[in-house]
Amino acid sequence: MALLSISMIIMLLFGFPFMVVLLGSLMLYLTVYMPAFQFPILVQQVLTGVTPSAMVCIPMFILSANLITSGKSAEKLIRMVQSFVGHIPGGLPITATASCTLFGGVSGSTQATVAAIGGTMRPMLLKAGYPSSFTMGLIINASDIAYLIPPSIGFIVYGVATSTSIGKLFLAGIIPGLLILFLFSLYSYFYSKILNIGQYPKANWKERIQALKDGLPVMGFPLVIIGGIYTGIFSPTEAAAASVAYALMLEVGLYRSLTKEKIVDAFLQTGVITGVVFVLVGAGQALSWMLSFLRIPQEIMPIILGIDPSMLKVTVVVIISYFVACMFLDPIVAIYVLSPIFHPYVAAAGIDPVLLGTLVCIQVAIGSATPPFGCDIFTAQLLFRRPYFEVIAHTPPFIIILLLVTALLVIFPNIALFLPNTAFIN
Repeated sequence: MALLSISMIIMLLFGFPFMVVLLGSLMLYLTVYMPAFQFPILVQQVLTGVTPSAMVCIPMFILSANLITSGKSAEKLIRMVQSFVGHIPGGLPITATASCTLFGGVSGSTQATVAAIGGTMRPMLLKAGYPSSFTMGLIINASDIAYLIPPSIGFIVYGVATSTSIGKLFLAGIIPGLLILFLFSLYSYFYSKILNIGQYPKANWKERIQALKDGLPVMGFPLVIIGGIYTGIFSPTEAAAASVAYALMLEVGLYRSLTKEKIVDAFLQTGVITGVVFVLVGAGQALSWMLSFLRIPQEIMPIILGIDPSMLKVTVVVIISYFVACMFLDPIVAIYVLSPIFHPYVAAAGIDPVLLGTLVCIQVAIGSATPPFGCDIFTAQLLFRRPYFEVIAHTPPFIIILLLVTALLVIFPNIALFLPNTAFIN
C-alpha cells in the first residue's frame, strides 16, 4: 500500500486531476505488484459505480442547478431575504446564509451555491465593511449546507453506496440544515453587533411584498422536491426530473431570463460536470473494490474498533474518518470509498443508516471547507481570486458550529430521524 499512497501524494502535489490520481495510482500499483491482473476488471468496477438507477438523479439535479444559475433565481432569493432581515445587525451575512440554504435546496451543489450566491453577496458584504476573510469563510461554509438540504448529491452517493433510502436521507438532512442556518445566523448577528457593521436601511412593506412576489416562485423547488418525496408522490429520480421541468418553467416562462444559447450552454455544462462526477464515482468504486480485494479493511478495522465495539465508538470513528478524509479527498470519492468499509460495522452496532448518512454528510460539509485540501476552499480561490490563507482565515468559527451540530445529532438523533420516520416512503 506504500506505493499506492506515495504515488497519490506525488500526483496531487504535481496538480493532476483527482480522477487521474486515483486511477493512475491504481494502475501503477497493479502493474508493479499484480502484473497478471486483467485491466478490463478495473474498467468493469468503474462502470459498476455509475450504473445504479439512483445515479440518474445526479445529472438532472445538476441540469436544474445550471438552468437556475444562468437565470435570475439567485438574485430573486437574495432580494427577498434581504428585504426582511437586511436591517438587523448581521442582516447581510444572515441574508447570505439563508440564500445559500435556500439555493442549496434548489441546486444540491455547493460549488453552484458558492458561485451564484457568493458572486452576488460578497461585494455587498465588502461594501458594508466586513473583512474579506469573513465573507469567504461565511460563503464557503454556508454553501456547504447544500450537502444537507435536498437535493444533496452527497446523500445520493451515500444512498447508492450503502443501499440506504435516498428519500429518507433527503428528509433527514432538512432539520440539521436549518439548525446550522440558525447557528450561523446567530454567530453573524453577534459578530456584526460587536463590530457595528453590516446594517442596511429597513425595507418598507411595499418593497417587501414586491420582493416576496418575485422570490416566492423560487420556493417552489423545495415544495416539488421535498413535498413530492415526503408525501410519496415522487421518487427521488422523479423529483429530479420534476425539478428540471420547474426550472425551465420558472426561468423561461416566468422570469424570461434564458435564451436558447443559455439553455444549450446549461446542457453542455451539465454534460461536462456529470462526466467529472461519474468518473470520480467510478474511480471511487474501483478503489473501494481494490481495498476490499486486498483485504485492507479486514486487517485495519479490528485494530481501530477492537472486538465488539459499542455504538458510540463506531459512530465516533466513522465521524473522525470522514472528517479527516474530506480534508484531503473529493467528498464523492470519500463517501464511495469509506461507506462500504464501515457499513458492516455500522449494521452490526445497530446504528440507524439514515442517521449515519446525515452525520457523514455533515463531515463532508466540514471537510469541504477545511484546510489543507477542502474542495470549496479552491472553488472560492478560483472565483474570488484571493490568496489561500485569506480564504481559510475565518473558517474556524463556522467549523466549530458544524462540529457542535454533529455532537447534537449524536446525543439527540431524532433531530435527523423525525421527518424520515413520519414520511410515507421506504
